[in-house]
Amino acid sequence: MPSETTGVIADRYATALFQLAEGQDALDQVAGDLKSLKVMIRESADLQRLLDSPALKRAEQGKAMAALADAAQFHGLTKNFLGLVASQRRLHAIYGMVEAFLGFLAKKRGEVSAKVTSAAALSQDQFDALVSALKATYGGQVAVDVAVDPSLLGGMVVKVGSRMVDSSLKTKLQHLKLAMKGVG
Repeated sequence: MPSETTGVIADRYATALFQLAEGQDALDQVAGDLKSLKVMIRESADLQRLLDSPALKRAEQGKAMAALADAAQFHGLTKNFLGLVASQRRLHAIYGMVEAFLGFLAKKRGEVSAKVTSAAALSQDQFDALVSALKATYGGQVAVDVAVDPSLLGGMVVKVGSRMVDSSLKTKLQHLKLAMKGVG
């Protein structure tokens, strides 16, 4: 869970990037880069260590982020942004910056953001059904961010704004365990 200070830092950097991208008509490219970066962070323990390591020097972090941006063929603005974040020793807050940027973009477009965590990867049909259900519930466009967490055992957790629906098998088993303790 990010600290309040990290959240403030993330919002400030995301706001600056959003304004620059909007001014350069590059919102879609930068958003695509940041979505890719978010997936990379989620899937790479090495990248997570790079972002969180206070032992690495600014130059080392900067070189690593530049190499990542080049390999991923990120937009120039995204590359420069990652370089700035590394040079300011703020890589620990990059995930929050990405989330804040995507939140600003969704708000600008009138989209509702939904975070979905499922026990297994969703098929395209399942994803389409989920998006349809969310559109029917919330109306308009829905930006869905899907993550996989095998510890859920089954089902999914859907969070839209401050509302959360947890239909995971893990939670159901925890509730059953608590109920069984009360019986004895």
